[in-house]
Amino acid sequence: MKSTELPLIHLIAAARPNFMKIAPLYHVLSKADWCRVELVHTGQHYDANMSDAFFRDLDLPTPDYHLGVGGHSNIEQTAQVMLAYDRVCEETKPSWIVVVGDVNSTLACALVGVQRGIRTAHLEAGLRSGDRHMPEEINRLLTDAICDLLWTPSPDADENLRLENTDPARVERVGNIMIDTYEMMRDRIQKTLTYCRFGLNEGKYAVVTLHRPSNVDDKSRLTTIVDALETMTSFLPIVFPLHPRTKKMLERFMLFERISGITDFHFIEPLGYVEFMGLASRARLILTDSGGIQEEATYIGIPCLTLRENTERPITLTEGTNRLVDIFTLTEAVDDVLSTEPARKTPPALWDGNTAERVANSLRRNCAP
Repeated sequence: MKSTELPLIHLIAAARPNFMKIAPLYHVLSKADWCRVELVHTGQHYDANMSDAFFRDLDLPTPDYHLGVGGHSNIEQTAQVMLAYDRVCEETKPSWIVVVGDVNSTLACALVGVQRGIRTAHLEAGLRSGDRHMPEEINRLLTDAICDLLWTPSPDADENLRLENTDPARVERVGNIMIDTYEMMRDRIQKTLTYCRFGLNEGKYAVVTLHRPSNVDDKSRLTTIVDALETMTSFLPIVFPLHPRTKKMLERFMLFERISGITDFHFIEPLGYVEFMGLASRARLILTDSGGIQEEATYIGIPCLTLRENTERPITLTEGTNRLVDIFTLTEAVDDVLSTEPARKTPPALWDGNTAERVANSLRRNCAP
């Protein structure tokens, strides 16, 4: 049992990508002799089974606090997280709050910390898509504007903060925490042969993940995507871990039954981290609209087609395996990937599995009296 006189650090988790970002840091800080660490799960991710699976995969304990906010509109969710987390801070009085990523809970907990005078740090700071129609972009901008300490993953993030006239003393490049998670779980990932469940061969299938409203909430757009996926299966089987939102919209637009009947198309339930990375790391290509998967694909060297107009992770385009594509050229982009041998690239600087140690060292320096 650690002394209650040690600085208390809160790590905030909300949606699944957050779990993967806090896990390596939690494991480092929980072993440290200079601080105490507590996990706060806001409950923003509304599927408890999916959340629990990620905690098990990442060897995380039951959260010290579960706010139980659940799914609401962006505004209501942000407000409810603020109210619930404020009560936790009143009770526990942390020395530091660490928020990660760009979800509503990231901004909400940062606002609580700043309003209460609690030092607050943002892990994965400085990322920008330039698209202020995305709620995540607003969360990123506001979180970076108010946090005391900004930990960036890459030089482009540093440059974004410089262009916003951020005090350089607040900025520290630490690298990509997602790579720590992959390295932490590498042995288990390599032993996980998820693709064998579907009678597939390594390097002979595609993994698809789609969930963004811009792709799945419009019937015409989603129909065009389904058309392209059907064409893809004529030359490459597809495994599609189905996000609850995407499933709901496919059913609403009467597309679910059609796509379920396509030969070599495999809908599956959302996977835990280890199972998903076991599947993705042996794919021929990944098609996604997620943020983090762009980074993971770059690190493991799998071609990635991102179905978006922009990305807050441009380093995956310039130094990685990622390409932005639109729904009307998707089939041609897949053809291009399959006709070209994947280029092996060196991962970006500081994407080395040691980010959590750098973050912990930064925290320790900043906790000093």
